[in-house]
This record gives sequence, C-alpha cells and structure tokens, in this order.
Amino acid sequence: MGTRLNIVSVAIKNIRRKVIRSILLLLAVTVVTGTIFSATLFISSMRNALKIGTYRLGADVLVVPEKYEAQARSALLAGKPESFYMDKSVLDKVKKVEGVKDVSAQLFIKPANFTCCFNVNTFLVAFDPKTDFTVAPWLASHLGKPLSGNEIITGRLVPVEVGDTIPFYGTSFKVMGTMEPTGMNFFDRSVFMTMNAAYNMAAESKSRAMQPISINRDQISAVLVKDAEGYSPDRVAIKIENAIPGVKAIASDKVISTVRKQLAGLLKGIVAASFIIWLLALLMMGFAFYMIVNERQRELGLMMAMGAKKRHIFGLIVNEAVWISLPGGVLGLATGSALLYLFKDTLRHSLKLPYLLPGASTLAELVAGAVLFAVLTGILSSLIPAAIASRMEPYEAVRKGE
Repeated sequence: MGTRLNIVSVAIKNIRRKVIRSILLLLAVTVVTGTIFSATLFISSMRNALKIGTYRLGADVLVVPEKYEAQARSALLAGKPESFYMDKSVLDKVKKVEGVKDVSAQLFIKPANFTCCFNVNTFLVAFDPKTDFTVAPWLASHLGKPLSGNEIITGRLVPVEVGDTIPFYGTSFKVMGTMEPTGMNFFDRSVFMTMNAAYNMAAESKSRAMQPISINRDQISAVLVKDAEGYSPDRVAIKIENAIPGVKAIASDKVISTVRKQLAGLLKGIVAASFIIWLLALLMMGFAFYMIVNERQRELGLMMAMGAKKRHIFGLIVNEAVWISLPGGVLGLATGSALLYLFKDTLRHSLKLPYLLPGASTLAELVAGAVLFAVLTGILSSLIPAAIASRMEPYEAVRKGE
C-alpha cells in the first residue's frame, strides 16, 4: 500500500515539474470530453423532449385541412403559431371511420401581432373539455377541476404566473396554472382555453379588439384521434383520408419518425467528428507520454536500480495519465455544459427540434460516463509508453539518459 502511495506522489510531482506540457495534455482531454459530453447531452435532451411531448399530445393521428399539412407539422414540432380552419362536421365524420376509438377537436389561433406586453410567438389552443385527452388529464391531476369561463392554463415558457390576467383580442383571461416543461414549443409556448371561450372571444373581438378575428362555432382546426386496439396509426390515417375528402391525416409516429431521422443523421455526424477529435487527442497524448519516457530514462533506470519493479514503473506512467485526465475531464464537463447552455437556443432554432434536459438520474449517468471516458482516454494513451518504460533495463536506461 505504501509503495502505491509513493507512486501516486511521484506521479503528481512529475506533473507539477512540467507544468506547460501537463496543461497542454489536460486541455486535450478537456476538448475531447467537452465535445463528446455536450453532443451527447444535446442529443439526449432532444430525445427526452420528443418522448415527453409525444406522451402529452396523446393522439395517434392528427386530422387537418388538406392544404395545411405543412403548417400543422410546423405547429406540432416548432410550436409556430398558425391559424387554419375546417368545418366542424369533419369531427362527426372521423368518428365513424373504422379503427377510430376516440376523437377530440382543437382550435388553433395566432394572437394579434400587437397584443400588449406579450410574446407574439404564443400559440392559442382551444380544446373541448368533454372529449379532450391532451390537456384534460393535466387539469384533473394538477388543478382538480376543468376550466370554465375565461380561465386558461399556459405552457412553462409563457412569461406569466398563476393569477395573472392576459388580454387576447379584447377579452381578458385568468391564468389558472402553468404546465411542466416538455421541450416542445407546441406545449411550452401555448395558452390553452376551452373551445367555448375561444368562440366567445372571437365574437366579442369585433367590438373590443383593434384587430378582430373571424371564427364561427362551426369551425375547428384539427381533430385529434386515438386508434382502436388492433389498428396502427398509419392504417387509420389512410382510412380517414379515403373516407373524408379535403383532409390530411397525419400519423403522429410519422412526425416522430421524421424527427428521429433528423436526429439519426445529426448523431452520425457528431459521432464521426467526435471520433476524429478523440483519435487525434489519443495520438497526441500517446506521443507526449512516449517523449516523457524518453526524457526520463535515467530517472526511471535509477528507480529500477533502487528496487522499483516493472509494475511500479508501469503504474507511475499510467498514474500520471490518470491525474492529468481526471481534472481535464471535469474541466471538459464544465466547459461543454457552459457552451451548450449558451448556444442551445441557437441550435434549437436552426435545427427546429424539441429540447428538454433529461432527468437527474440520466444527467448523473452522463456526467459519470464522461469522467470515466476522460480517464480511460488518458490510460489508453499511456499504455504503450508505460509498457516500453517498464521493459527497460536499468543500466541501459541510465546510460541512455545521461
């Protein structure tokens, strides 16, 4: 045990003795660890948002006007405020299609551009409290009652608090609650109200609002569908489109698969770039440790002459790698996290993908994995130089080191 402690002590002293070289090696580990950790965390956050957002949506198929498929997809994935309408009779027609279990209508409304003191990107979503399976479960478990009158709930990114009053199209609405973040703007930047409240708001906007909105009670924007047991979303979507002209049925798993394909492509690029960076760092560190061994042949030869065994010499070089890689990994975690925090919004907007940090347990696993990866990188880079050092003959090592 004492020998082992001496080796660690000697390794740390050697690191301090060559400060510049040690810092360069540490920075190499920092770059590799920071790059891979931030990339892994970013991908994990996208997948987490996709999983939670899909669960919250609750629908297997989304039925929208045929000409507005692109807008509907944009609304779901990017939360871009959109307004499009179709006749409410579509709801009853969808109910009768084979393979349909439950249906619920929603109304999408884009707020006026000059809504006072409010984020223009907020999305107004009206739902039917009697049939809804998207927002109603949250209301039942958190609010304990359905919305009534001009009561609303908001997504986490809407800058309001419970009890606040917000005007839309001349009508004031009271905030009753804010939902947990999902990473999807469709939920996080939306304001949810009942269908009746939305129709009343539209009717009263003609006399109250500077920019009135025209929606009648026979109009809806979308029909959310749950499949019956034994039917796939794709099959039900095809049946709906064949049975009802003028609509587009979007299977939710199709939307998700599109995002997953984007993530898969992104992941391949990140893995390739990360592997190249890791390989370069590994080669650089391996060469650096090889040079260290050459420079210290006399020192290592004298240690062996004084009784140090091969395993001690091998352990000394590996210990130096570990004590350089460990702080490098921690610094990489901090740097990668900071850069991801600073640029995550830019990346989200450019990629148009959902984003939500995973839970504490997943984060802990990623952090532990990153530190372990950093240490393993250091160990791998030192194995060959350590093996060379441990096989040197004491006399030859001392003579060559003079």
